[in-house]
Amino acid sequence: MAKTSQTAMAIEGMVREIKLEPSQMTAQLTPAEDLFVLAHMGIPETSAENWTLDIGGHVQTPIRLNYEQLMARPKRVLETVHQCAGSPMNPTLATRRIANVQWGGVDLAELLDEAGISANATHLWSYGMDHGKFAGEVQENYLKDIPLSRLAEGDVLIAYELNGAPLPQKHGFPARLVVPGYFGTNSVKWLSRLEVADRRADSIFTTRFYNDAVPGTEDTRPVWEIFPESLIVAPAPDAVVAAEEIEIWGWAWSATGVERVDVSTDGGDSWHQAEVGPRQQRSWQRFSYQWSPSAAGGCTLMSRATNADGANQPLEGARNAVYALDVAVA
Repeated sequence: MAKTSQTAMAIEGMVREIKLEPSQMTAQLTPAEDLFVLAHMGIPETSAENWTLDIGGHVQTPIRLNYEQLMARPKRVLETVHQCAGSPMNPTLATRRIANVQWGGVDLAELLDEAGISANATHLWSYGMDHGKFAGEVQENYLKDIPLSRLAEGDVLIAYELNGAPLPQKHGFPARLVVPGYFGTNSVKWLSRLEVADRRADSIFTTRFYNDAVPGTEDTRPVWEIFPESLIVAPAPDAVVAAEEIEIWGWAWSATGVERVDVSTDGGDSWHQAEVGPRQQRSWQRFSYQWSPSAAGGCTLMSRATNADGANQPLEGARNAVYALDVAVA
């Protein structure tokens, strides 16, 4: 089994800070300073004093909020897994850019209820303040969309806090969209405008990039919902372990929650069911398997998550491919 890599093609204007390897993801709640930073067209200069959020399009009553008005509204706090979809240039590369954080902000569904969504509306377009050139094309804004049906599930926020503290500049200050269960590319940072629409957005980030091929067809599907995935935190890659019972543990996650995790200690020849902990709100879930090595030598450890819908991780060739690492038994 080929190992995955954090390395991806450099893209003009992109900011990329990858703080943690899987073996360093030991905390249930990822510290803000350890959260990965990914920005397609750099980090814009922003201020709370000059910031406004416009909500318009197919609504009955357009809304404009400044920062003070946003902060004055009822606050929701939500713990959720937060994952990068990986390189838009190489969508089959599993990058493991994953964290579990707590967001604080305003419930978006309540705001849109006040605006009054028109009957013909189907999508919500989200505009970031970041702009510039990406993949050779000049963009006025980072623009993404989500289906309005996602709002009915709840928990979509306009966030201004990260782990109980003000949202850092590089993570979207003054405010960002947070769509739990969707890949981070859809949670637009430096949010400036929301437009209710009757179709998908025509941005390069919704048409040219972040659309996966549907196997066996010529169709594509948007990269929205997070697929079932898992990684092993301990043992770490290339660790030397004693020939006695040890714990293999890690994190598993999915848009719909994880029902099962299986662990292999022989490179996928056999699988063993692990214990899976509960899900807190929309967080990742801890899994654990007690392993008693039968002989000294090298072993390849793997983990495979299955979600509530019965989907599981493919062995290779996908952004959520099975995670594998080598250890040596002394």
